[in-house]
Amino acid sequence: MTDFSGLAIAGRIATPDDADWDQARMAWNLAADQHPEAVALVESADDVAATVRFAAANGLRVTAQGSGHAALSLPGLEGTILIKTERMRGIAIDAEAQTARVEAGVLSLELGEAAQDHGLSFLPGSSPDVCVTGYTLGGGLSSSLGRRYGFACNRVRAIELVTADGEQRTVDGDNAPDLFWALRGGGGDFGIVTALQLDLVPVAYAYAGALLFPADVGAAAIRAYRDWTAGASEDVTSDVRFLSPPDIPDVPEPLRGKKLLVIDAAVIGDQGNGEATIAPLREIGEPILDSFGQIPSAALSRVHMDPEQPVPGLGHHRVLRELSDAAIDAFVAAAGPDSGSPLLLAELRQLGGALGRPAENAGALSHLDAAFVMIGIGMAMGPEMSQAVDAHLDKLHEAMEPWAADGGYFNFADRPCDADALLPPDVCARLGEVKRQWDPDGRILGSHAVSLDATA
Repeated sequence: MTDFSGLAIAGRIATPDDADWDQARMAWNLAADQHPEAVALVESADDVAATVRFAAANGLRVTAQGSGHAALSLPGLEGTILIKTERMRGIAIDAEAQTARVEAGVLSLELGEAAQDHGLSFLPGSSPDVCVTGYTLGGGLSSSLGRRYGFACNRVRAIELVTADGEQRTVDGDNAPDLFWALRGGGGDFGIVTALQLDLVPVAYAYAGALLFPADVGAAAIRAYRDWTAGASEDVTSDVRFLSPPDIPDVPEPLRGKKLLVIDAAVIGDQGNGEATIAPLREIGEPILDSFGQIPSAALSRVHMDPEQPVPGLGHHRVLRELSDAAIDAFVAAAGPDSGSPLLLAELRQLGGALGRPAENAGALSHLDAAFVMIGIGMAMGPEMSQAVDAHLDKLHEAMEPWAADGGYFNFADRPCDADALLPPDVCARLGEVKRQWDPDGRILGSHAVSLDATA
């Protein structure tokens, strides 16, 4: 076993000998049972650099984790120091330039609130407590602003990181441009990021919320939603999902144990425009709950109602080139109220707009050439339930295969797989070149690893 007494940082090194080891190694996703050699609870870029240099000197690898929502996508952590950046929470907003600098432990809601104070927003996903850095490097598919502004990774101005040689660097379009390109949507395989410099967007408020219907509105409701999305402007980002909230006190009483069909949306603009845009959806039926209203941009990450505390979750996804009537029927058969599904949710999220166009000066993830992305998530509450959830995720994935587009999306790929299962061959070849240049020994371990052998 490695002697970590020689690793001096301002933060803390936790090892299996510590009484709180299980807490130290725990990820946000409690289904991930992480067993690294040690956990470095870093407080600065200097701490990160010292940890990377120590790892190199002792034949160890390193990997980074902000919150651990995507911890299941990591391969085994044997021989690896897990660098947790959760203590690095600095945020600086330049309101005039409409930019932000965020350290590697900042959470989505924290950045949202800081930007909101200046009438601005970043591009939040559906989780308030996901780490901004991991979310952004994995692509950053905003559930509220994505169709207008594209992927968050392509609004990064510069990245501060420690590379495999232990050096602190700042990369951008002029400094190490290939590394800057790879980090934006190519996974966490190229360095340990310590801060991001981001472009914000001028959105202070949006008309957003959810309509919750009984699940038996079924295929007809999803078709109505699909037809509505066909005419929706790029100022509208939305999704539809079957949701089965558990019968627990944390869930509002009218929703506990109910099978629901939920439509979420965010409309950029004033309340009058938002109400007119959403009006056709209200004609689907009488909702159990209608939460739509004009809300501050900081609240957008809460519209989807994701849990804000660690939970054990398993997931799977598939990008879809179309959502035909037959595709909807297959989705309902696999995930609807009569399917016997044990999943917490099965979702169809509209893509298109800026998400579907190549971004200017884009990173490794430029856009997704697909109409919708399907996501399934289930709670892994014990081995028997985990097995049932995993099997049904496979069933849902296979059911949508006839309408599948190529590739996938990093942040929804909860199962370990290589980058070539998600990104085009030419992108993977270029990522392989970057990996060979900046980390020839494979010191940095990321989710969905890039092969050192990948060539054009």
